[in-house]
Amino acid sequence: MPLFQWAKEFSVGVSTMDRHHQKLFDILNRLHDAMSQGKALTVVSGVIKELLDYTKYHFSEEEKLLEKIGYSRIGEQKAAHKKFIESIEKYKEQADKGMAAFLSSGISGLLTDWLKNHIGVMDKKYQKEMNDHGLR
Repeated sequence: MPLFQWAKEFSVGVSTMDRHHQKLFDILNRLHDAMSQGKALTVVSGVIKELLDYTKYHFSEEEKLLEKIGYSRIGEQKAAHKKFIESIEKYKEQADKGMAAFLSSGISGLLTDWLKNHIGVMDKKYQKEMNDHGLR
């Protein structure tokens, strides 16, 4: 059962970004499923690496679009992105040291909070400006 399901309320009105965000929801849910099935030790490290790689890709693409439209809050977005990447990198270091079982619930909480507050609040703020520039 998914921990956190994509819902229309999380749409930022830009289909490319919505697909990226849906992928992040998928990664969180796979991590949660692995933890629920007691597979944290064998799965978490790989999922964290995938999360880190995909998040870097997503942030890069999102920031390119924000720069293209001259988004007024791009500095705020970049700072939040940097902080999130640093958090995931710390979890990855722990996972690489074999501490995956201890950090799986922490990273799950971090991701859930990120999805609710960053995508659901902060990213929604760029919707009007993106749409005004023809990005849907």
